[in-house]
Order: sequence, then structure tokens, then C-alpha cells
Amino acid sequence: MDEVFKALADPTRRDLLDELFRQDGQTLTALEERFAMSRFGVMKHLKVLEEAGLVVTRKRGREKLHFLNPVPIRLVHDRWVSKYAEPWVAGLSDLKQRLATTMEQIYEIYIRTTPERLWEAITSPTERTRFNFGNTVESDWTVGSSIVMANPKAPGPLGDGEILEIDPPRKLVHTLRALWSDEVAAVGPTRVTWEIAPVQDSCHLIVTHDQLPEDCNPEIYGGWPMILSGLKTWIETGEVLTTPGSIMYG
Repeated sequence: MDEVFKALADPTRRDLLDELFRQDGQTLTALEERFAMSRFGVMKHLKVLEEAGLVVTRKRGREKLHFLNPVPIRLVHDRWVSKYAEPWVAGLSDLKQRLATTMEQIYEIYIRTTPERLWEAITSPTERTRFNFGNTVESDWTVGSSIVMANPKAPGPLGDGEILEIDPPRKLVHTLRALWSDEVAAVGPTRVTWEIAPVQDSCHLIVTHDQLPEDCNPEIYGGWPMILSGLKTWIETGEVLTTPGSIMYG
């Protein structure tokens, strides 16, 4: 977490994060126009934010887009703040990202494990309950098969979807239709992409939740920082991380 605190210590870098919070998926040129410094200066600050995992970049044609990644901040919150906060405070971390007429949410995290172990945790119905708010996820994990999210304490299915692409233990793409309320069900299907890359004794996990309507209900994507924080805690320590989501059906 040293890199996170170092990155957040500089007011310009905090302003850059505020700018991405206001409008995510911006190019270097767009960000440069909002700061009274050289293009090189903005690039240096963005590099520090990327190294801390607070900013994620994506190529879109010839452009390089910058996205705010809230997961490291969520990890700080879980370590020092969450036990003092009321559950509704977690709602303040919901981020809205605009890209054309749809939104795209990108989250990344590093977990000390192997790709095979991480893949097992993501696709195991039993293990998913340890970090996914107590929810199970059932599928036979083949292209075209269904995926169903449920909770034994919920009155019905919480979500469903279809497997679009699967390449164990590297990539999983599936649709997701939230069903836990009439409001979220009205949004319709969205898409979730899990990408795993080994980094020596760790794994770099990127979760992209896209095809979200511009006015999407934040309940649909707002839980990812808690889920990924819980996944990291479960794999690295074998313990279940308490978050507002994990006590929802408690």
C-alpha cells in the first residue's frame, strides 16, 4: 500500500483522480487541457498513479484511455475504515463512467496466487460464497451455457447470464442480468470480462464490466471493489472479509 499513499500524497495526482471520477475514460490530451502544466508533467503523474494501481489504461483505436480504479482505495478502506463505518457508506464509492452511450467499469487487483488457483476460486460455487456476498454461481463453464447467481437466503435467483468466451485459466467472458429487484432487472443484460495474467508469484486480475447503460443503476456495478477485496483476502489468508455486501443476507 506504500505506492497508493505515495500517489495520493500529491495534490495534482488527487486532482487527476477527481477528474477521472468526474469523467472516466479520458485521453492524455483531454487531461492535459485541464491542468496548468506540460504534457510531460501530466504523463509523469499518471505513471505514478498507474504504478499504484489507481489508474488503468486501455487502447481504443489510436487512443489510450485512462480509467480510475477504485480497488486500491477500497483495500485501504477495508483495512482501516470499514469497521467504523455504517454499511451505507460503501455506496459513496460507486463510480459512474461514461463512454459513448454506455458505461464501462474497469477494476484491477494483484493477488499472490497462481492462475489455476485464482480460476478455481472464481468458478467454484462453494468458494464464490466466501467473497461474493455469500452468493453461489452455477454453470458448466462452456461457451453458450447459462450462469446463475443465487443465495440460499434470497427468495429467488439474484442474476443470470450466458458464457460468451472461456479460456481457463486466463479469460472468462459472460453476460450478467441482475434480478435482485425490479429496478436492476429493468437494466437488462450487461457483460463481465475476467482476465488473469501471471506476474511471478502473483496474478494480475482485471475485471471489466461494460455494456452498462449510461444511466445504469449503480447497484449493478458498485459491488466490485468489495468482491475483489474479498477475493484477495480469501485466497491469500483463507479468511472471509466482512463488507457491507457480505452481511446483506446475514
